[in-house]
Formats: sequence, C-alpha cells, structure tokens
Amino acid sequence: MSTFGSPGGRQIISKPIPPERGSFPLDHEAECQPIMKQYLKCLRSHRGVNDDECRELSKSYLQCRMERNLMAPDSMRNLGFQEKPEDGAAQSEEGQQQTER
Repeated sequence: MSTFGSPGGRQIISKPIPPERGSFPLDHEAECQPIMKQYLKCLRSHRGVNDDECRELSKSYLQCRMERNLMAPDSMRNLGFQEKPEDGAAQSEEGQQQTER
C-alpha cells in the first residue's frame, strides 16, 4: 500500500516568504486605475516593448500609489527609474566619449 497523502506521511511544511517590497493595499477606490489603463494600452500599442512613453506612465502610476499611501514612499531610482540627465550634461558626456576614441 502506498503512504502517499496519509496523515503519517512526511509532509514538509514551509513558511511562506513575503515579497521583497512587502505587501501593499489594493486600490479599492480605483484612484490610480486610469493611469494603469493608459500604461496597459501603451504596452499593447507598442507590442509589449516598454519604451520611454510607457515607462513614463509606469512612473506616474507608482507616484500616484505613493501619493495616496497605497505603497511605501521610495525614490524612483530604487524602483528602477533613472533621473534624466540635463541637456548640458548629456552633451558633455558625448563629447568625452568622442575624445576617448
């Protein structure tokens, strides 16, 4: 006879592991839903490629959630967004790269 599933079988019970960023409340009031829908529409229109336009919508969605205490405030850098360099800084970096070649 098989002991599979029997009460005396050695069942390994593991503790659930919480997500890295912790839990967060759902948007029951749909306060940030319009931005989320725009983001999903953007992804569909760009065939799943997360280009700059879609990334800005994603950033807006996260900011909306943070403003309404639906997630813990955090810097955009920690959430995977980099600050855009100013025009002068971008041009000086290009100049440095050209002189190195």
